[in-house]
Amino acid sequence: MIVIKTPREQDLMRKAGHIVALVFKELKDYIKPGLSTLDVANMCEKIIRSNGAYPTFLGMYDFPGSVCISVNEEVVHGIPSKHRILREGDIVSVDVGATLNGYIGDACRTYFVGTVTENARRLVTVTEESFWDAVNKFAHPGARLGDISHAIQEYCESRGYSIIREYTGHGVGSKLHEDPYIPNYGESGTGPVLKEGMCLAIEPMVAEGHHAIRVGKDGWVARMKDGKLSSHYENSILITKDGYEVLTMLKEDHHG
Repeated sequence: MIVIKTPREQDLMRKAGHIVALVFKELKDYIKPGLSTLDVANMCEKIIRSNGAYPTFLGMYDFPGSVCISVNEEVVHGIPSKHRILREGDIVSVDVGATLNGYIGDACRTYFVGTVTENARRLVTVTEESFWDAVNKFAHPGARLGDISHAIQEYCESRGYSIIREYTGHGVGSKLHEDPYIPNYGESGTGPVLKEGMCLAIEPMVAEGHHAIRVGKDGWVARMKDGKLSSHYENSILITKDGYEVLTMLKEDHHG
């Protein structure tokens, strides 16, 4: 069942999303070669907790980290580790959830570690652009969810990339994963009709090569089978009367 958020719930979602946005603000200048992924996770958790929230992912489904940090060919669910050191030229996806007063903000960014190749830069850029292209066109009442899914797929595949199939976006609210699930591929004109008050976590996950993945022996980290790069970009959005509102981004950073 797709939940329509009340005005009070929408306000709580804004507050949770704002904390996630504060984490990303700090990460922009924090991430650099030589840090461990655990260093990055600890910084994220410190900001989340200092703002009165709880790191959503910690212990969820027994996940052992406070945030998910995935490097290079890792798609999602990277477990922070003091042994995983970021190196010049890496790209690193940091997926952050913050729970405040029972409501969740959920978003992801992929960062450059020092100077990266032009291929890596283009992949990350196209992944982010596909999000904005889709929501600017179709995140409004009356559109269908498949319109967003199809737009992401078309944008990325037309530029030579592939879409990871096994992981999707989702509704978000008092639970991290609510209906509807939102693939990054599909047919336009299909799926649920978007309505005012829906909160959606839309998250393109895009591959440089073939879309096939494998999950490691830890049962968590998903990697590209061909070892090529992947990128991940996500925001939680609210469907409004006239369009959408991004809940996990500071106003000065919005460029949709």
